[in-house]
Amino acid sequence: MLVKKIMTRKLESILPTASLREAAQKMRDLKLGSLPVAEDGILIGMITDRDICCRGVADGFDPVTTAVSEVMSRDIWFCFGDDNVTDAVQQMEQHHIRRLAVLNRDKTMAGFLSVDDLAHYSHQLAGEVLNSVQPAQH
Repeated sequence: MLVKKIMTRKLESILPTASLREAAQKMRDLKLGSLPVAEDGILIGMITDRDICCRGVADGFDPVTTAVSEVMSRDIWFCFGDDNVTDAVQQMEQHHIRRLAVLNRDKTMAGFLSVDDLAHYSHQLAGEVLNSVQPAQH
């Protein structure tokens, strides 16, 4: 099965110039824990609720005046829409992530592959990703 067959196509993103507050409000309103940061359709980073909290607020950045680009994650894990789902799952497991950016071959954003998308396709694959993301029990 190809990633493009099961991915979420609805794209919500935020500009790198938006404030941390705007990003947090958008995440709250959309009930998301992360947003892609894009400029002209090109993915340049990801901002997560953890980035806002731990890299932004905890380090003393003003959420009203600090731009998303100052605290976003620049390491972006992605796959292409024509990649096989099992290859994408391996990447999600390897990097311990719940959402994987899906790009077109011209590197523009096409969507996201999430654990929820995987669950609709295969409960087993979704479970494997979730197990890799869960913190170790001591």
